[in-house]
Amino acid sequence: MKNGLARSAGVIGLATLSSRVLGLARDVVTAFFLGTSWQADAFTVATRIPTLLRELFAEGAMSAAFVPAFTRTLHKSRDAAFELGAQVVNGLLIVTGAIVALGIVFAGPLTAFYTAEEYAAIPGKLELTATLTRLNMPFLIMVAVAAAFMGMLNGLRRFFMPAAAPALYNLVFIIVVVAVWAPFRAAGLDETMAFSAAMLVGGLAQVMAQWPQLRREGYRHSWRFNPSNPALREVLFLMGPGTIGVAAAQINLFVNTLLASEVNEVPSVLRYAFLLMYLPIGIFGVSVATATIPDISRQAAEGALKTMGATVSWAIRLMLVLSVPATVGLIVLAEPITRLIFERGEFDGRSTTMPGTRSSRSHRPGSTRCGTRGPRCSSAS
Repeated sequence: MKNGLARSAGVIGLATLSSRVLGLARDVVTAFFLGTSWQADAFTVATRIPTLLRELFAEGAMSAAFVPAFTRTLHKSRDAAFELGAQVVNGLLIVTGAIVALGIVFAGPLTAFYTAEEYAAIPGKLELTATLTRLNMPFLIMVAVAAAFMGMLNGLRRFFMPAAAPALYNLVFIIVVVAVWAPFRAAGLDETMAFSAAMLVGGLAQVMAQWPQLRREGYRHSWRFNPSNPALREVLFLMGPGTIGVAAAQINLFVNTLLASEVNEVPSVLRYAFLLMYLPIGIFGVSVATATIPDISRQAAEGALKTMGATVSWAIRLMLVLSVPATVGLIVLAEPITRLIFERGEFDGRSTTMPGTRSSRSHRPGSTRCGTRGPRCSSAS
């Protein structure tokens, strides 16, 4: 059991590591083009809203509820498990589609509620945030479907492709940003929209990367949706506690962003800090948890409670061995790590050490970003 769990965690960890390295490269590209400017703040807030919904209704609570139910159903019947998967995908399309439509329509008041008055004080900042929010919202649909595909493949003990799909997202994100940044500027569009375009294309790539393997496993999508399906109702029931747990962390991020928006540049600074903090969590914690959940679900279905307890104990010890040293390293070496990874382009030494009390970087004399913004920068400087 221990060797199998460690081996599965190693496979997932390898794929996750490649994803995190590319994710780090994606963040370096973001820092290079946006730094800690107010445009970076706008994109951070516009990303936070669909991310909050994604954690609540897609990757977070849904995955935690879906994988155990899918695994137990798979233990009884492969066809029934795939039917459950199709039902979950259809339900996600209905729910997230409605949320996306509402988010696009009410993006203006939503971002006004989510941000502080200081956003409106800078000409164009609140408007850009609302526009980016509208562009980012469809990402929720793509990531929800990708999460459902990921859950089915993990239940089938196919771990590499689901773990590697985010790596493809990051790679596509980087390519799209680099490719369309200059054309967007030449077309008179705000270059920050290049990041929203990259999110959407990357989200689609994440779905398409998993589809061929799922087809090879025998999955054929059905457009039927039956809320009375017992397995689907079990998923919905299990999502309740999961949503509460995920909501606690997301509310924390929501409040952090809300308070940070009162000071220019702080939302983007917090974003970069959280990215570094979540790096070891994503590599170690997610890898071990992803490898463990199908085994625990199967053991629970078989009534092997003693074996299940041993699996959980082993997983916790493995995560502690890996994550504690990483945590200490981030605390002790926070500044040199930040300088090494992010200090280039628009992200300078002040961005690394800034207390978050000065005005937006775009408004400083000689800022290259201000030169690209024209009257918008000069009117607020």
